[in-house]
Amino acid sequence: MNLFKRLLGKSSDKHPTDENGNELGKFMPKPEIPVDEEFVQNFKKNGGKFLYCEDENELRLNFSEILKENNWYNTSAYCNHKKLAETFGHNQLTFTTKLNSSFFLSECEFLISNTGAILMSSNQIGDKKLADLPLNFIIVAKTSQLIKTIGEGLQHINKRQHSKLPTNITTIKTFDENKDSDFMSYGSTPKNLYLLLLEDL
Repeated sequence: MNLFKRLLGKSSDKHPTDENGNELGKFMPKPEIPVDEEFVQNFKKNGGKFLYCEDENELRLNFSEILKENNWYNTSAYCNHKKLAETFGHNQLTFTTKLNSSFFLSECEFLISNTGAILMSSNQIGDKKLADLPLNFIIVAKTSQLIKTIGEGLQHINKRQHSKLPTNITTIKTFDENKDSDFMSYGSTPKNLYLLLLEDL
């Protein structure tokens, strides 16, 4: 089953099967859920809004639909990533670093499948606290950023940053005021978060 079908929950399998398609007995351990499927289930459970994008054109289209849905045209977006501002520059937006913007537009470090959280650092949020940033988030990520645990994400960050490690490392996994935060996101306020996930594998 391909990624797109799994993400949209279009599996027609009624019983768990092994990798050869053989049905497993009820006492057999269930096969491990693929990382992408696990992330989407947990992310949605946390209250996040998810949009899968097969290519750059669909990414731009989905971004425009989010703006339309929330009436964010002709408003400002908190964005300190030049590449993202260029990607979505065709929209009627002012890209700024003012905290009173309509929404925060950013990339992230990794997507954590076992909790449905988004791992961020000073590379995206600088020295700001999550509570200081706008309530509304639009995060752009790639399927290659999907990993199993926070620990794995921290290992990847350590490996790729040879000189200066990013600071202010935190996770966002509270997208609903009624959900509880974990230690890594302690003290943060819930965010109304859209995730645009671009296929790059």
